[in-house]
Amino acid sequence: MTSQILVIDDDPVQRRLLTNMIERLGHIAHLADNGRSGLELLERKRGLISVILLDLMMPEMNGHGFLDAIAERGIDTPVIVQTGQGGIETVVLAMQAGAFDFVVKPVSPERLNVAITNALKMDHRESRGRAAKRSRSGAVGFDDVVSASPAMIRVLDLARRGAQSNIPIVLEGESGVGKEMVARAIQHASDRSHKPFVTVNCGAIPHNLVESILFGHEKGAFTGATEKHSGKFADADGGTLFLDEIGDLPLEVQVKLLRAVQHGEIETVGAKHPQKVNVRLISATNKDLINEVREGRFREDLYYRLNVFPIAIPALRRRKEDIPVLVRTFVERFALEQRLATPLSVSSGAMALLTAYDWPGNIRQLENAIFRAVVLAEGPELTVKDFPQIATQIPGYVVAEKSGFTWEETGPLRSPVADTDHLPSVYPHFGATEKPDMRHTASEHPPENAIASVDDGGNVRKLADVEEELIRFALKFYRGQMSQVARKLGIGRSTLYRKLKDYGINPDDPFSEAA
Repeated sequence: MTSQILVIDDDPVQRRLLTNMIERLGHIAHLADNGRSGLELLERKRGLISVILLDLMMPEMNGHGFLDAIAERGIDTPVIVQTGQGGIETVVLAMQAGAFDFVVKPVSPERLNVAITNALKMDHRESRGRAAKRSRSGAVGFDDVVSASPAMIRVLDLARRGAQSNIPIVLEGESGVGKEMVARAIQHASDRSHKPFVTVNCGAIPHNLVESILFGHEKGAFTGATEKHSGKFADADGGTLFLDEIGDLPLEVQVKLLRAVQHGEIETVGAKHPQKVNVRLISATNKDLINEVREGRFREDLYYRLNVFPIAIPALRRRKEDIPVLVRTFVERFALEQRLATPLSVSSGAMALLTAYDWPGNIRQLENAIFRAVVLAEGPELTVKDFPQIATQIPGYVVAEKSGFTWEETGPLRSPVADTDHLPSVYPHFGATEKPDMRHTASEHPPENAIASVDDGGNVRKLADVEEELIRFALKFYRGQMSQVARKLGIGRSTLYRKLKDYGINPDDPFSEAA
């Protein structure tokens, strides 16, 4: 379905590139070169624009001002912020400002497509139906794996390719990153989709029972074996066996697993003859298996048999773009499960908080945090007050009486404190150092952001020298954002570039100190 997308960017090259991408996706692009003209165009076409693609740094009205303006007018069109900086501070500030999603320049067509598609589904009608259907059936396909990050999109692309054959797959990644969900999606996309999918957590089974649980045992095979047990391999015959935490398998069991992989047959404990099985094997581990091989804890021959098609799933802290999408998905799902009378949304402040956190427990931890918040929710919106455990673990966040929660001294975007000189340690690039003390003299060591007015000889410095130092400082302070630098210095961009050339300052290396 064709939608109308508003692109707001002061760079004509970027506008042209984005227009080409949007039109190839089957949508219509409307263009504006700054926030003010974008706002005018949006008001003229109110109701027609489905998604806004917004640059942050622009003349006249920047992206932050535009976000404030549409919030004041009650416009809830989803905004995708595009930024030249992929740091956590930019992500959090964009979310705090009310952005629906963000992309990092230069954005790929695939990433832009994901962002626009997610924004167009803001009403969640389609996903709500899928979530309810999935909760009843238990089946998981690749369309059910929520992702917006380029790293995870590459993972899913590899997994789709692996699903087309019976090649052994090893999923690598920290606990909670979603290895089992990817494994289920592989099964669902394969020709074994209607066959059994059997999971085994190798790390949760007592070592003396691993062999019996995997390969089964005959009645009377050992003390306590009062009945015959088929084993997980036999249960998965014709389908897929998912061995989670395979690095925890005892060495003696690894020998039998190698035989099963090599010859497609298992040796049931107490049986006289091996049994043929047809099993697609997907393994998962949170350990470095090659290091386990070096340490003698994992068989080298088994490693090379299993590790034919490795897929590394990145930790959630490495794919921050996924957090807003996951949060909305979990809120929607748990709100349905709890049968809430009204839909539940997430405030921009809460989204900023959740995006700032590194989630050492990955998606599993995020899911549990959202579940708790939804169960305890008292209003139609989840706010930062609903995530007290997360707030206490992020430096710079404090509880406030009136608003319930605030991000203390966050800098230029929606800050409750105007002073940006003392920012939380998680945002080291924002704000200046200590305020200059006017009592300093040229003979003393002035603060980093103080520009001396006299030289070492006590004479007033030349205007050109002071100007050069101020430009260098502005470049460093605003992290090379040329529009921002020019605007704050009160000069045009062409004048700024001319002065850079006059002073021999390389604009591609804005953070270098003056010689």
